[in-house]
Amino acid sequence: MLGVIAGFSVVWVVILTGFAVGRANVLGPEGSRALSRLAFFVASPCLLLETLSRSDLAVIFSDTLIVAAASAVVTAIVFLLIARLSLKRDLSDALIGSMSSSLVNSANLGLPVAAYVLGDATLVAPVLIFQLAFFSPVFLMLLDSNTSRHRTTVFSFLFQIVRNPMIIGTGIGLLLAATGWQPPELVMEPIRLIGGAAVPAMLIAFGISLNGSKPLQAGGGRRVDVVLGSAFKLVLQPAVAYLVARFALGMEGHLLFSAVVLAALPTAQNVFVTAQRYERGIVIAKDTVLLTTIVAVPAMMGLAALLA
Repeated sequence: MLGVIAGFSVVWVVILTGFAVGRANVLGPEGSRALSRLAFFVASPCLLLETLSRSDLAVIFSDTLIVAAASAVVTAIVFLLIARLSLKRDLSDALIGSMSSSLVNSANLGLPVAAYVLGDATLVAPVLIFQLAFFSPVFLMLLDSNTSRHRTTVFSFLFQIVRNPMIIGTGIGLLLAATGWQPPELVMEPIRLIGGAAVPAMLIAFGISLNGSKPLQAGGGRRVDVVLGSAFKLVLQPAVAYLVARFALGMEGHLLFSAVVLAALPTAQNVFVTAQRYERGIVIAKDTVLLTTIVAVPAMMGLAALLA
């Protein structure tokens, strides 16, 4: 328990450092964006490659993957039904809300939480693989089919997945783990060094992004969707993860705790990017990302106390 609290404390200290950097405008108006792009396109793929290359594939493709898939799919479907049948939202808005309630920030916060709190960055790999290779693409296909402005072919759809730098880093890391071959240290050491920048860069960028954010503005007209999506993300999804992990798969101890904490991660920031692209549910995505991100770390600390 003390180790978990210490891990979350480290995460919060770095986030608050980023917030202070943003308030002081040390990195300028594009500081958060620059750090995020550095982490996404360079540092995080290196971290995933180096970490996964030394991992046990049986751990990666294990019950954790089932828990991640089941909790996300159940949460997304329940929100979609409520948005359509009760709130009477159109399908595109309902899909964005469904994404907001179930798509976790497995990169920007998942990696730091897995590394510093759970003690093993590979624990987030099943969530990354499920979301990048299956869950997000399904939502994009549904949004494409429901809008006239954006149409994608199967080829362009698959190409969009495989060119994702996270997928590339994950794929190379898994290939090295499967073959058992390790590149020379002259090759791996720079990768290891660059990968070490991923976690602090992501957390500082997140801290900077908190400056000036004001969720739940009256003019948005989607407060109910935001509150419902945030509650689903931080309460329902980890609850489903716990039930599936504990009673369906018999997981216990640290593995159970890890599965539930990863399900309680905040809404992924790329949901907002998707909303902007399709010009649907922008307020829902923006406010849910912000609200869940602010509340997520205290919520996960609460889970640590409950599951200790």
